[in-house]
Amino acid sequence: MDPHLLTTFVTVARHGSFSAAAAELGYTQSAVSQQIAALEADLGLPLLLRRPVEPTEAGRRLLEHAGPLLLRHRAARADVLRAAARPGHRLRLAATPLAVNPVVAARLARARAGNPRLEVSLHTCGRDQAVAMVAEGRADLGLADGLAAPSDPLRLLDAGPMTAVGVSEEELVVALPAGHPLAGRAALALADLVDARWLQTPLCPLARLRDLVGDGFPVGLDYHGDNVHTVLNLVAADHGLTLLPASALSGAACGVPLAAPRLVHRVELLHGALPPGPAADLAAVLSG
Repeated sequence: MDPHLLTTFVTVARHGSFSAAAAELGYTQSAVSQQIAALEADLGLPLLLRRPVEPTEAGRRLLEHAGPLLLRHRAARADVLRAAARPGHRLRLAATPLAVNPVVAARLARARAGNPRLEVSLHTCGRDQAVAMVAEGRADLGLADGLAAPSDPLRLLDAGPMTAVGVSEEELVVALPAGHPLAGRAALALADLVDARWLQTPLCPLARLRDLVGDGFPVGLDYHGDNVHTVLNLVAADHGLTLLPASALSGAACGVPLAAPRLVHRVELLHGALPPGPAADLAAVLSG
């Protein structure tokens, strides 16, 4: 299964159109059709229905494998090139929205002060995207955050050989409006809040809370963005509760420490092989 053919297949399936896939990939529609036919001949199975254009059962199974396979292919290429590349002072850092907390920001400032030639470009993105950017060489380093038991690693996308080092852990709080009946509590247990309305947000996916505690956690409002200021405003206006690291609180929302289950907000530094140079030096400072 040639990666070029897999890429064409994934693109056609995503668009539901041979012509749209051809336009994105820079091929003729005939070339796209030939590549799909070649992949189907290789497997001996039809992968796409033609009218409408959608995956067959075999095609859906292949799609489950194609994304990880293509990511590992790009990651292998990037890893080889990275090992042979000359160290540079312009570095790109991919970080999830809550990863650059005060501790990480201070370490980044220390690294820049220690190397005046260092230029850092910070790109905010989702956790899987941060992993993929590092694996594919589109970012020199990554920072990912999430909920975890103390000292436990984050559950990260498998993108091939990659180092993930914990750089900070801090207390989690239940964010709620200042006038909320529970706002004066010394601590709260997640199991006691399963019937409360919660924000559905990438910063605190409710599926993760249900994994930890069980069913419940009805959605008060579904927010698809990752702006912390917006989340806090929604909490303050009583659209729903959420979990946040204590350092993220501000404005009209208040926070009560989470007592059970024992969880922390964890940030990890991600990188591939780092030859001696600015990227390795920055990684050393960020990891503390």
